[in-house]
Amino acid sequence: MVDSLIENYTNSEKKMPQNLEAEQSLLGSILFDNKILEDLPTNFNSQYFFDPLHANIYDACISLTDVNRLADPLTLKNYLNDDNLNKDIDIEKYLLDLREGVLSLSKAKFYAEEIKNCYIRRSLIRIADNLIDKSINPKIEVSPDQEISETEEKLYNLAEKDKINSGPIDFKSVLTSATNQINEAFTRKGKLSGVDTGFSGLNRQLGGLNKSDLIVLAGRPAMGKTALATNIGFNAARSNNTSQNNSILIFSLEMSAEQLAQRILAEQTTIDSHKLRNGDINEKEFAKLVATQNDIYNLPFFIDDTPAISVGQIASRARRLKRTSGLGLIIIDYIQLIQGSKASEAQGRVQEVSNITRGLKSIAKELNIPILALSQLSRAVEQREDKRPILADLRESGSIEQDADVVMFVYREEYYLDKSEPSQRDNENQESFNERFSKWQDRRNAAEGKAEIIISKQRHGPTGIIQVQFEAKYTRFMDLAQDNRLPDQIN
Repeated sequence: MVDSLIENYTNSEKKMPQNLEAEQSLLGSILFDNKILEDLPTNFNSQYFFDPLHANIYDACISLTDVNRLADPLTLKNYLNDDNLNKDIDIEKYLLDLREGVLSLSKAKFYAEEIKNCYIRRSLIRIADNLIDKSINPKIEVSPDQEISETEEKLYNLAEKDKINSGPIDFKSVLTSATNQINEAFTRKGKLSGVDTGFSGLNRQLGGLNKSDLIVLAGRPAMGKTALATNIGFNAARSNNTSQNNSILIFSLEMSAEQLAQRILAEQTTIDSHKLRNGDINEKEFAKLVATQNDIYNLPFFIDDTPAISVGQIASRARRLKRTSGLGLIIIDYIQLIQGSKASEAQGRVQEVSNITRGLKSIAKELNIPILALSQLSRAVEQREDKRPILADLRESGSIEQDADVVMFVYREEYYLDKSEPSQRDNENQESFNERFSKWQDRRNAAEGKAEIIISKQRHGPTGIIQVQFEAKYTRFMDLAQDNRLPDQIN
């Protein structure tokens, strides 16, 4: 049965989807009136053409019109005569015939649509052919899940980006895109370029969480990195920059979806999270809980609590959500709990994490969204007098530091001070102990309810420390209220 399927498929491949008449009619229309190019879809390009000569003619038309020159049979012939593909063709006569054969300029956009549809069908055949070949001749190191993920990625690119392995892009196109981004930044007049974090200091330092960036947020246990990431995700879901078509997706590999939702409710209601878990709330608090639930019920916020998920599964589910509900930000809690491939496992943990972080960066670029990934820190922090983390404290730090566009740490001095409350030493008099205790108490009071977000790496901007407020019983981070200003409010 398989042999029959392949035979039928091979026979059908002999007639790849194509419409040479539509290609000729479109090119003839362009040669007749170059303004036809302005009416074509912005993403229409020469790779859609089945005939290589037609692709060359289209590219030559674009090159001439881009420098405000006329593209017609006389101007084009010199650019196409030297091409080996055209050595057996009277190129000038062919171009004249294309122009003279035009029946209707108004149908050019429909010809372009037909050409693109044929290209998509040819691409689908190639994807299917590749999948059949790999399924019949599997490799030991490649699992079926990986094949599914790779195929889905190709299909996603075909559906969403109109490209498969697009290859090099000419510099003028890249330069135009970069200039447009600068112009957009100029017209924003200080407004965020990326996803709103809900923290004014972090927004100023990063400009929000920017598209295609991999942002790593790391910290030791009990520092509140999950709480901070959840706060950022929830703030983003509520911000004006995020709509129902730009959802937030959290992959919670450690906590269940219900536990994460309880944290969000504690933060939004300012009801002690411990009391919420135990149901130890009064009627007034319960009414507040219900009102808050109704207020946030329809936010574009999704939680996936599948344990030991792989990078391929993350990519697959993210693509699906972007296709159905839009996607503005992915949060992953945390990198070290992502399941690596069997091939990378055999190469050691460092290589496994390296493959994971590279995969996450690829997803961020493919979907053109920021990914905020949490990471553990090594115990080396605990051995130092100054507990503030540094890049070298990242577990498997080489790959994480290299692949990340931004690396941030969350640090709460209050936590370490609580663990180091001084006790009176042997042979220490009371006065000396009281002085030492008083200094500790002053530091403890100064650090109470405060935390630091330390930006240790930023590929596109400055590093630095942002002071924030942390309320442990609500698992909530906020802008720090200082003497000279009030914290920004999230609407």
